Amino acid sequence: MIFNKKALFLVLFLTCFSSMLFAQSVKNNGVYKKEMQALQAAINKNFYDKASGYYFVVVDSAKREKKNGYTRQYTYLWSLCAMYQAANEIEKLEPKANLMDPLVKNMSYYLNTAPPAPGYTDYIMKLKPGERYYDDNEWIGIAALDAYARTKKKSDLALGKMMYDFVMTGYDQALGGGVYWKEGDLSSKNTCSNGPAALVALQLYQATKNKAYLDTALKIVNWTNSKLQTPAKLYYDNIRVRNGSIGKATFSYNTGTMLESYVYLYEITGDKKYLNEANVIADSSLEFFYGRDKFRDGYWFNAVLLRAYQHLLKYNKDTKYIIGFKKCLDNSLKNEKNEQGLFTGRDGVQNLVEHGGMLEILARYAWLESHYNLN
Repeated sequence: MIFNKKALFLVLFLTCFSSMLFAQSVKNNGVYKKEMQALQAAINKNFYDKASGYYFVVVDSAKREKKNGYTRQYTYLWSLCAMYQAANEIEKLEPKANLMDPLVKNMSYYLNTAPPAPGYTDYIMKLKPGERYYDDNEWIGIAALDAYARTKKKSDLALGKMMYDFVMTGYDQALGGGVYWKEGDLSSKNTCSNGPAALVALQLYQATKNKAYLDTALKIVNWTNSKLQTPAKLYYDNIRVRNGSIGKATFSYNTGTMLESYVYLYEITGDKKYLNEANVIADSSLEFFYGRDKFRDGYWFNAVLLRAYQHLLKYNKDTKYIIGFKKCLDNSLKNEKNEQGLFTGRDGVQNLVEHGGMLEILARYAWLESHYNLN
């Protein structure tokens, strides 16, 4: 009996001590939240133009794109998609921050209401508007519906529905289904326009329980797998409609949207075949994209895959995915940040989309470090 009491005491002591160590490591960490706040300030200082109310596309004015004799000094919609998602992640940490609404207003300058459905163009409408990309609109829909799940604001749900309606105008039966990359261009169907389309549909199903959204998501996921999944369970970039040839570039964000689609499907249906597939894709992506402790592609691309890893953590408690990703993040923070607190992209240009991606990554790790032991 004495031995049993001693053994019980030892177990309780070790359990309490381990809990204290974990709590202390979480309490004393906070490094990613500090990095997030510093980057947020650097973006506002270097990219936001108070005079116009727009964001610059890149910091160096000499490197801003000239198109048809016109300099596009302000940012493309894609960068605002990155900032919009980052704002949602920051609002999770700081609920009173009110960062998303100003970005919705900023994106309104890009809204083109022309038939067949309203959608956002890639550049400011009154300043030489460009083209409407389905994936740009999908990224907005994803962030809006992420916000709706958190806040239940009807305007967020309405924006998500508007994005879905526009995107589905880009779906047809060429090659058996799938969404084109951009409006009016029937040359290719891309993973970057189909993976996020499935996510928007899955999020809308969760929000409304309208089975039509789930049916659409399954249709798109199955098509993308049949046409664009690699033998290693990653995803190719695109398939050309004319001859069915494959563009075999492999980017982290394409794997990210498809991985998260499987997580949603498991979440919605409870069918373990979807979770099993998610785990296989996650394992393959971890080695391919993060096995060298250095990002293979841009920060924003990696942010999309991180979303999937973080979502998967709800059902697969193994932290190896976020730990492997963290090694690459720490490498970038150590070696790729300059004295302005900004990051230089792979093309040597400090652009807003990559900073929006890094801001999202840091916001997500600020949340993760308060919930998990990342050491």
